[in-house]
Amino acid sequence: MSELSVGAMSSLRGGSGSSRGRSAPDLLETAANLLAQATAGEEIEVYVSRSRETSVRAFRGEVESLSSAESTGAGIRVVSDGRQGFAYAASLDDELLACALADARDNARFATRDDYCGLAVPDGAPVVAVDAWSSELESFPLDGKVTMALELEDRVRSGDPRIREVPLADYDDEIIEQAVVSTSGIQASTRRSWCSLSVQAIAADGSDSVTSSGFAVARNPSSLDSDTAAREALERSVRLLGARPVRSGRLSVVMDARVTAAFLSVLAGAFSGERVQRGQSFLADRSGEQVASDAVSIIEDPTDPEALGASSYDSEGIACRRQVLVGSGTLSGFVYDTYAGRLSGLPSSGSAVRSGFSGIPVAGCRAVRFQPGPEEMSLDDVLRVVQNGLFVQSISGVHSGVNTVSGDFSVGAEGLMIRDGAFAEPVREVTIASTMQRMLQSVLVVGGDLQWLPGSAAGQPLAVGDLSVSGR
Repeated sequence: MSELSVGAMSSLRGGSGSSRGRSAPDLLETAANLLAQATAGEEIEVYVSRSRETSVRAFRGEVESLSSAESTGAGIRVVSDGRQGFAYAASLDDELLACALADARDNARFATRDDYCGLAVPDGAPVVAVDAWSSELESFPLDGKVTMALELEDRVRSGDPRIREVPLADYDDEIIEQAVVSTSGIQASTRRSWCSLSVQAIAADGSDSVTSSGFAVARNPSSLDSDTAAREALERSVRLLGARPVRSGRLSVVMDARVTAAFLSVLAGAFSGERVQRGQSFLADRSGEQVASDAVSIIEDPTDPEALGASSYDSEGIACRRQVLVGSGTLSGFVYDTYAGRLSGLPSSGSAVRSGFSGIPVAGCRAVRFQPGPEEMSLDDVLRVVQNGLFVQSISGVHSGVNTVSGDFSVGAEGLMIRDGAFAEPVREVTIASTMQRMLQSVLVVGGDLQWLPGSAAGQPLAVGDLSVSGR
């Protein structure tokens, strides 16, 4: 947001300081102590967070890399006379926090005045208790994480004679605690955690080779399905051996769950209330219009405990809530943080997100998904509905080939042809192209088999008609 960039000269100071071992209540206390230093005529928001990430990579039966890192800090916003300043400290040391507050005040003095800036105010919306925390993960031993990565690599390496190499087999996890308080009456804290297994496999047949991957994600290590991760990596690589480009034409396309999640995570940016107000979304000025086929309903629901981004509060301390963004093809609304809401003349929808304590809040989605059709179709069911077309199991070039302002969509793809409702010959080195406007209008079926994936979007089988496929 341009009005914030003037005052966004951040201060990076110190290391973990005195933060080790703090819990969410401790973070609230730290934030409240800093808030007490507010002077007359200024608004202050203090956002503090503590996270721990662990990553283990196995390669050829050994641990290739292992890291465990903690990150703790606070971001401080000061608003005075319509001007906003921001600064942060990578520590919860009292002296460094005081310096960050002083920097935020200085930045506010030099910022450009913006009548829309200001801090969130409690809106009285009910708070949904979301349990997104795993005590098991918090205490899970490092040896157990290493064992999971090593066993996954071994399982894939020995799973098929055509597997030539397993470039990586990873275990990753993250636990994060956050708290936000403000002079406007905000006081909220959240915590969440997740863990995952991911593996790549290279299958080869003569001079032909294919690389693909499999993964599993869960709240608890005991819930991680390593069998699924291994099976996916094996199946997705081996079945593409011998793949060739197809003849160019227009085809119905069935997206794999991962592809749907990638598509939806980019599409979600078009629902930002601020982008809409600035004319930076292809959905601008279309509220209440039919923007998709009747089969399409898009839900943003951070209160769904299955979503990895689930939370009771957004990053400004406003209660999260379920929203229907598109209902049976009709555009119902957008997501707003406090700034985007004021810019639009609307209240916040509890949709503020941050990149961490070093970033300011913006409007965004954290748990967006397509509503499955009433029959909860499996992938096989969706293939039978389409009968003939292209199944896309992976895409490339999403960030360079997709534009949420114009709606342009052009990505590289690989997968399998669909003939008579079943998988046929493998395909690679093709490009699928359309616009997101046309794709939404051309959705044929939204499948079930909902999978919450790392990131802000869920995946599931999705069939889209009449896409341009360029090959040979």
